[in-house]
Amino acid sequence: MQSAVSTTAFRQALRPRRLPTHSSRFASTTSENAQKKAQDALGSAQKTAEKLWESAKKVMGPLGERAGAMLGAYRQPLAYDLNVARELLKHIYVAERLQPPTSLSTITSAYSTLWGRASNPTYWREIVRTGEWAKVGIYAVEAYGIFKIGEILGRRSLVGYNLRD
Repeated sequence: MQSAVSTTAFRQALRPRRLPTHSSRFASTTSENAQKKAQDALGSAQKTAEKLWESAKKVMGPLGERAGAMLGAYRQPLAYDLNVARELLKHIYVAERLQPPTSLSTITSAYSTLWGRASNPTYWREIVRTGEWAKVGIYAVEAYGIFKIGEILGRRSLVGYNLRD
């Protein structure tokens, strides 16, 4: 009889215990409200992503349906990530008071000015003489650093490419 009792106690000890998912003792209404808002935002983002996906499939026709089938389980997270990125860019656009160029001539004049300065030796002599070369050098290092960070994020590795896949 003793072995039956100890076996039962042993089995109960080995069972995984379920922890309570919500403790009312330590929960605050602020965290509950924030959690509810986050869940609502997630739900609305997923609904919007689904609508966006359906409209993209309609626009792309059979190609869109094949692309959706190829993505499989990645479709929903990808749509969610794209929706989050869109909202983030929208907030940045509003906060920085950005506006698109009003004409093609604005874009071409900006790039022609950059190219004109970069190809003019007099401009380079002038920035060396005035000491502006340090500022231009810092801008170049920043641009190179941003490029390298983009490469690292694209590779998902600090050094080289992950070839184990």
